Amino acid sequence: MNLNLRIAIWLSLGGSAITTGCGSIGSKEDVPFVDLIAVEDLDSSYVPADAFFEFVNQRWINQHPIPDSKSSWGAFHELQEKSREEVHQLMVEAAEAGPQADANTRLMGKFWTAAMDTVAIDKAGMSALMRLTSGWTFGQDPSTRALHFAKALPHGIPLPFSIYVDQDLKDHTRNVLYLGQDGLGLPERDYYFRKDERSAALRKSYEDMILRFFELRGQTTDEARKNATRVLALETYLAKHSMTLEAMRDPYATYHPAHLEDLMQWMPGFDWHLFFEQMGIETSDLIVGQPDYFKALEKAFTLFDEPHWAAYFQFHETRFGAPFMHQELARAHFQFYGKTLMGKKTPEPRWQRVCEQADVWLRDAIGQAYVKKVFDETAKTEVLSLVENLRKAFDKRIEKLVWMSDSTKQAAREKLAKIQVKMGYPDIWRSYEGLQLEHPLYVLNIAEATAFENRRMWKKLHQPVDRREWYMGPQTVNAYYNPTFNEIVFPAAILQPPFFHPQADPAVNYGGIGMVIGHELTHGFDDQGRQFDALGNLKDWWAEEDAEKFKSLAQQFVAFYNAYKPVDTLAINGQLTLGENIADLGGLWIAWDAYQSLPESERTTPVGNLHPDERFFINFAQIWRGHDRTESLIQRLYTDVHSPRKYRVIGVLSNFPPFYKVFGVKEGHKLFVKEMEQCKLW
Repeated sequence: MNLNLRIAIWLSLGGSAITTGCGSIGSKEDVPFVDLIAVEDLDSSYVPADAFFEFVNQRWINQHPIPDSKSSWGAFHELQEKSREEVHQLMVEAAEAGPQADANTRLMGKFWTAAMDTVAIDKAGMSALMRLTSGWTFGQDPSTRALHFAKALPHGIPLPFSIYVDQDLKDHTRNVLYLGQDGLGLPERDYYFRKDERSAALRKSYEDMILRFFELRGQTTDEARKNATRVLALETYLAKHSMTLEAMRDPYATYHPAHLEDLMQWMPGFDWHLFFEQMGIETSDLIVGQPDYFKALEKAFTLFDEPHWAAYFQFHETRFGAPFMHQELARAHFQFYGKTLMGKKTPEPRWQRVCEQADVWLRDAIGQAYVKKVFDETAKTEVLSLVENLRKAFDKRIEKLVWMSDSTKQAAREKLAKIQVKMGYPDIWRSYEGLQLEHPLYVLNIAEATAFENRRMWKKLHQPVDRREWYMGPQTVNAYYNPTFNEIVFPAAILQPPFFHPQADPAVNYGGIGMVIGHELTHGFDDQGRQFDALGNLKDWWAEEDAEKFKSLAQQFVAFYNAYKPVDTLAINGQLTLGENIADLGGLWIAWDAYQSLPESERTTPVGNLHPDERFFINFAQIWRGHDRTESLIQRLYTDVHSPRKYRVIGVLSNFPPFYKVFGVKEGHKLFVKEMEQCKLW
């Protein structure tokens, strides 16, 4: 799935919207407010108008160093750790439940037992992976290639392309098959070409890991070195012909309807008919993300000999299995992906890593148990009410826009009105009937769970789109907007402090979960989301002049964020982060307007010696509280569609006049931007 397009994720998914009045969250009669702001954490050595992020967060950051096993630490991570602890307890209880437990609990227990049996895992060594890949050979003829790919792909072995079933971007009623570029071991294509010293050293570390993997497969150092060189050469070729992350932000650029005959013409060296037959996929039409990439892949079959391709597949088989296998292999994997790339000092405790994987492959089995155990239904009801307050505020903002024509305004308001809301947890849970986790070795259960989920996905082909589907579990601390469903989704785990508390004062809840809601609503109208209509179809509903005005205003965001340099001379990529930056500013405007629409009595009562307006902005900054290791921050600057957390705060507030008024921002202050130069859109 192209997550960069399908799901606009809020940090790094149907229920009907509930229309209510404008009553606020946290205004219960005779119930004292729960104060979510610790005044003692505010650092008066910083002037808010110069360094608001530090004013709110630096003291906490100084007192909460990043754990050795983490690349970042902050408010989000604390909540995710809390959720993982709850998942941990559920998994341990499942392992102890015995054969009399229900089917989902038995699956959880089997997964946990095999994953935690490090004695058996270390004893098996490489044999577990060899058992999975036994008989897989890569040949130089079209049929042998197709058979190899068809055996590897269902189990999650990385290939030079991805294949998935998802909603047709231009027809919201049907599911179609997608093909896209893939198969790189570095985070994205440009890692292979950057000339700076840091990037060159990172590529060397990557090559060292590849070499070590081959040694652990039993090769001599000389053989391993040759194969590592082969892998890097082949991946560099694939990267050269891959689209950039920025280019893939355009949904039209990755939407190319094709037929099997087209694929056969582009790639005569690969038997696509046999491949789909072996996969059990029946289709003659599909959507190809990057036709030129597949034409280049055909050339790679002849440019690179069989030893290159054999090395490539052996490496990626090993890369797939490494986190789930014996200690030496897992250590070599961590040394690069955890330490070199992300700056972690030690691996996470095993139980945390296992819980993370369990969350992926048994998401809804765990989710059902999680909701029964920890979720307060009151939060769901009250946040749904808050959603409607923000929807009304956004509608009024659209109505008052001076740069948009009436016809486009009408279409935008219609789309806003049709945004569906999913809150807490799914109405229909995924079934795991048919999933067998009988293997005593962890990596084989991962492969089986992967194949099960792939079969689930492929069965959706030619079936109507199920708009009840979720793309996150309720135990996930996150939220998202899905443009093809035109929906906003808030898992249960995010409905807690600092984002939300049923007894918190309105200012804090609007500055927290209110901003999150506004952010997700705005994603429907960012540079990607605006290209989808109210039903979720990729369709131009804009007057031409309005579209040009949008693009012009959006470029102001690009230039503004390009000027930030979080690490040395390394700047934020304003084009890559454009959608999230638009959503951040739009989200805060919507939350502020909705908050200001409350009765004056609910907005003027001080709590904790702070004015409510101050509390609104302080909690907005609080939800981004945290810090990153330099290595992690660099990787995020290259690959993440979000700006770093500090700049998600100061970038928005520098373009937000109400903040100027509340905290006395004037010319000469570091956060001051002249009104004519401020970013404005929604």
